[in-house]
Amino acid sequence: MKILVTPTSLKPDATNPAIGKLKNFADEIAFNPAGRPLTEEELIPLLEDCDGYLAGLDFVTARVVESCEKLKVISRYGVGVDRVDIDAASRRGIAVCNTPGVNAEAVADLALGLILSVARRIPVLDRLTKDGKWTRSTGIELSGKTIGILGLGAIGKAVAKRASGFSMRVVAFDPYMDEAYARANGIETADFNGTVNNSDILSLHLPLNDETRHVINGEVMSGMKQGAIIINAARGGLIDEHAACELLKSGHLGGLGLDAYEEEPPAASPLFTMDNVVATPHIGAHTREATANMASLAVSNLIDVISGKECKYVLNRAHIK
Repeated sequence: MKILVTPTSLKPDATNPAIGKLKNFADEIAFNPAGRPLTEEELIPLLEDCDGYLAGLDFVTARVVESCEKLKVISRYGVGVDRVDIDAASRRGIAVCNTPGVNAEAVADLALGLILSVARRIPVLDRLTKDGKWTRSTGIELSGKTIGILGLGAIGKAVAKRASGFSMRVVAFDPYMDEAYARANGIETADFNGTVNNSDILSLHLPLNDETRHVINGEVMSGMKQGAIIINAARGGLIDEHAACELLKSGHLGGLGLDAYEEEPPAASPLFTMDNVVATPHIGAHTREATANMASLAVSNLIDVISGKECKYVLNRAHIK
């Protein structure tokens, strides 16, 4: 039995309990040879004789899936499956799993860090101070501001909890809103436009799909408050980056905090020349705790499916015999 492991934070390290568990289960394990998310052309030969696939942020297209004669499971190391063609996997009888919730605290921490960094211009002031400059900069306080949260899942809830600790007003939209949770935790609910248009800071925690791609477009951003800040620690395709750039230049938007991009790794972008844009390399889930939890659950999901055991994190269960 052969398993392909591609998340860049998972190495052939025998001291990693999850990798140790996988080595005890499989006859052969292959690891990511490129140190980055893999393309369609790179994945096809690697998956040719694999029974299981522990997937990072690779592009698992229909062509990739259709080339896999032996594959039984694609176990995502993380919650997002926007780069996996689930329909193609279902047609081939390949289970697709993910690891919901285990990285929520880590991503929420980063989202809060991005909020503070943009609101107080921490990165640029750090750089200027180290260069010997004594630059005074007037930022904004979080206390009393309205944070809008799009997507009140595990991560959105964790962000709301942190924002409440900063005495912020929390407003949220989710198409599957947990009304009882919102009431119990002092979270106001609104429709999409009501959440976006009333936000001083907007934090995105939606999945990326056909309905949400560029959900934050030029028209939406133009309707936001003057000086509003947008934080994206979810998926890059949620924001029209070109439109955001123009609205930053005009001064309508106050800043962006980005951990995800339409193209990853991102090409040179005018966004990166702006002091009110804070950028990190999609590391929201990269804490020691979160990576350990994701690895453990992703490996367990893979082993359970191949072993014929019940796995509650199979996303296309109805299509798998």
